[in-house]
Amino acid sequence: MPEPKITIYSTPYCDYCQMAKQYLTENKIDYEDIDVSVDEKAAELMVKKSGQMGVPVIIIERDSKEEIIVEFQKNK
Repeated sequence: MPEPKITIYSTPYCDYCQMAKQYLTENKIDYEDIDVSVDEKAAELMVKKSGQMGVPVIIIERDSKEEIIVEFQKNK
């Protein structure tokens, strides 16, 4: 089974974003980080997918399905 693709929509000044990225890094989980403070199109996509303007928004894609997690939730 292939590994899920994880994307984090974040900003550099968001404490919860930093916590989420630190958790993933410490657990050797690969992810793509998208800084929505400088990427307007990515910010629009994040809001469209999640309905949220706040960060972090974490998207886990596996088997062509997306699980959207708003805020850092270690248990998910």
